[in-house]
Amino acid sequence: MKSISVRGARTHNLANVDLDLPRDQLIVFTGLSGSGKSSLAFDTIYAEGQRRYVESLSAYARQFLSMMEKPDVDHIEGLSPAISIEQKAASHNPRSTVGTVTEIHDYLRLMYARVGTPRCPDHDEQLDAQTVSQMVDTVLALPEGSRLMLLAPVVRNRKGEHHQLLENLRAQGFVRARVNGKVIDLDDELPKLELRKKHSIEAVVDRFKVRDDSGPGAGTGLAQRLAESFETALALADGVAVIAPMPGSEDELKEILFSSRFACPVCDYSLSELEPRMFSFNNPNGACEACDGLGVSQYFDPDRVIANRALSLAGGAVRGWDRRNAYYFQLIQSLARHYGFDVETPFEELPETVQQIILHGSGKENIAFRYLSERGSQTRKHPFVGIIPNLERRYRETDSRIVREELSRYISTQACPSCHGQRLNRAARHVFIDDHNLPEISSWSVEQCLAFFEALELGGWRGEIAAKILKEVRERLRFLVNVGLDYLTLDRQADTLSGGEAQRIRLASQIGAGLVGVMYVLDEPSIGLHQRDNTRLLETLTRLRDLGNTVIVVEHDEDAIRSADHVVDIGPGPGVHGGRIVFSGDPKGLIDCKDSLTGDYLSGRREIEIPKQRGKIDKQRIFRIEGATGNNLQSVTLEIPAGQFVCITGVSGSGKSTLINDTLYRLMARELNGASENPAPFERYSGLELFDKVVDIDQSPIGRTPRSNPATYTGLFTPIRELFAGTQEARARGYKPGRFSFNVKGGRCEACQGDGMIRVEMHFLPDIFVPCDVCHGKRYNRETLTVHYKGKTIHEVLEMTVEDALPFFEPVPAVARKLQTLMDVGLSYIQLGQSATTLSGGEAQRIKLARELSKRDTGNTLYILDEPTTGLHFHDIKQLLSVLHRLRDEGNTVVVIEHNLDVIKTADWIVDLGPEGGQGGGRIIATGRPEQVAKKKGSWTGEYLAPILGIKRAGNRKSR
Repeated sequence: MKSISVRGARTHNLANVDLDLPRDQLIVFTGLSGSGKSSLAFDTIYAEGQRRYVESLSAYARQFLSMMEKPDVDHIEGLSPAISIEQKAASHNPRSTVGTVTEIHDYLRLMYARVGTPRCPDHDEQLDAQTVSQMVDTVLALPEGSRLMLLAPVVRNRKGEHHQLLENLRAQGFVRARVNGKVIDLDDELPKLELRKKHSIEAVVDRFKVRDDSGPGAGTGLAQRLAESFETALALADGVAVIAPMPGSEDELKEILFSSRFACPVCDYSLSELEPRMFSFNNPNGACEACDGLGVSQYFDPDRVIANRALSLAGGAVRGWDRRNAYYFQLIQSLARHYGFDVETPFEELPETVQQIILHGSGKENIAFRYLSERGSQTRKHPFVGIIPNLERRYRETDSRIVREELSRYISTQACPSCHGQRLNRAARHVFIDDHNLPEISSWSVEQCLAFFEALELGGWRGEIAAKILKEVRERLRFLVNVGLDYLTLDRQADTLSGGEAQRIRLASQIGAGLVGVMYVLDEPSIGLHQRDNTRLLETLTRLRDLGNTVIVVEHDEDAIRSADHVVDIGPGPGVHGGRIVFSGDPKGLIDCKDSLTGDYLSGRREIEIPKQRGKIDKQRIFRIEGATGNNLQSVTLEIPAGQFVCITGVSGSGKSTLINDTLYRLMARELNGASENPAPFERYSGLELFDKVVDIDQSPIGRTPRSNPATYTGLFTPIRELFAGTQEARARGYKPGRFSFNVKGGRCEACQGDGMIRVEMHFLPDIFVPCDVCHGKRYNRETLTVHYKGKTIHEVLEMTVEDALPFFEPVPAVARKLQTLMDVGLSYIQLGQSATTLSGGEAQRIKLARELSKRDTGNTLYILDEPTTGLHFHDIKQLLSVLHRLRDEGNTVVVIEHNLDVIKTADWIVDLGPEGGQGGGRIIATGRPEQVAKKKGSWTGEYLAPILGIKRAGNRKSR
């Protein structure tokens, strides 16, 4: 079949959709947020493709695979096996890294095991392993006539008399031995060695003269004899043998050490065979023994233990050890008497030695502790353990989850002192390829790694073995560069990646797999990508299509829509107003389509306007952070003008999140909100008085269970429950607001515990959720559902969309105000009781924004948003910008990390980081009005912003 045919799709809000899609094409689904794009692409087409493929497997195999719910569709034809690449975060396992997820680490482990050169950790000597044949060939190549002896080193620099060992050698038939460099006859009286001195003993296995090996059959007798002698020596000396000139010979040959194992010629250090598992930090053979391969260790941090150094011990410098805790405070008072300090003195003014004793203990020094109890006072002498060892013991011994959570507030992580954060054990860290070990290569960016492996040339047998491995490594690194991830390091933990980065890593892995005839479904792969890197991403998607695959992309990016072979515009509105096909065809046809909002914005019939005038900057009201050095930041100074709409821009990996989320937000949260998390390192800050609180509005879910919903999160549900409890019928029955909660006993249906659904395990079929047959999916018991407010039950209210609920609750200001803010952020289509797990990241972020908008405003709040346009259509962005500008107009400061040029062009102030990602970034390239940044040479953002603002730049660069 040449097309994928969908008939009668009704999943979620889809309105009985019929659609034909061309196979082996790049297809873009676009439309307003909530219009039904994901419902059609993921929950219908992908779900059916994956379900059919899994159902073709045996029942035994199916029980190990998760299956998606059967979509509500009449029929679909022309499907291929489907692979979905979503924008969910990568594994939360701390052992997953970019290297392990992309399998590059597996190839590198294999390469180090097969062609790596081990070295002695103490002497940096190369460890060489040889076969007996190689040893014999080396000896036969020595000058003819050389008089040599073959030694087996049985003792090397060890104290002792070793009399028994010499006796054993004699008993085994050896005639001579070399003791401390002197050859002795074992038939004579054995030497008496000093017990406390180090000695070296070697058994003389053979003595011979190197003969000419020319002529047929010549030297073969010696070769055979040497092979047998070497085998005897290696067995006796644990894989080591020495060739030395005979005493009195005039040969000027140096001693030659041979080893059948990887052994150091200077010391006893040796390795068995190199294996790939030796280079895995997830395997006991390779992992650092101290940190089990995690690379970090936890410790009780004195800076966290001491709540406030300006306070005294009596006044609460260390929480739990002040005068409010009688037991621990009497220990501190006894310490004060012994060392002569005042418990009322600020902690920072106490002598350094006293501070250390308080935190880490008095060692072996006994202190007279006076204990007060109901039976009176008693004194006991013993050392003081120290506050930190006390916390460590309590953390180690407790079984209470609450105590552990409380104590974990004082714990920080640091690089493992044993492996210095490199995760591998000592032996694995001392195997090298071209003078670089595996942890060093893993710490490089993808771009650096690619340059190294492109230039790497290994000679001889090493080159032959490494050729295939190098081909795989280079290809995978190139794919990562092509999807704009050249700044990531291979040892970067997978759980620190953004959703967009994790998705592009999966995309790179799929291209590496080289599959043909597959249907790929992607969710906004351009998230987190600067305009500069978009071209490379689109080339990657085109390459996936050219392999012979159908590529379906849910996307709002203008470049992606224009580059598609086929565009499907779903709408016309969100929620119940959407779910229909507005347009299906080539991008040119979409631009001409008058019914399409997307077409309106692409053609210029509608646009997001550039502000006629921007906010006025007051140079006296600027918040400043100086000397920020977190991650790749290169001692930058950030200036945020208060009361403005500020955009933080820059290519992926340039340091935006480190500067804003890890430095600015954490600093403000600690100083203004009393948070315990410390910011990334910086030197100083000023201007804190300009703000009274900070709010971070990110894309994390508003709840992780189906019980969380927009009504509970925004605080809507409380006044709604109070309204129901205030009805005449509820008061007559004595129902309180708690009666109308589905989270507590009383009013909820106990058969499903307020979930409305019952989970049925189907083993090798997907688990199914069926409506509860007691409450029929309504969550509440029959008695609760008899109470009505304006003719509707509590269940019917939760089923209402925001759009329907606003006129219904208009007379109730507490509810109407919150509903209006949800309307303002473009969420008119979501239901009040919609499960949090069904909301996208962009929807969750806008619900959080709505909650903040509904609060009483002080006008001095700092709002921080990370890519708020994720998942938003041009029209949604326009609506969002009006909300953010409204916050700014009320005197607040809005800081947005963003790549979208429609947002950047409306900013009052831009801070542009770069010029590149990773180590090539971390500097502030440009600051100022959008017009100023657009003219700045060296700014990638300026280059793409200039044409939109109608500014001509001198010498534009080409996208990489």
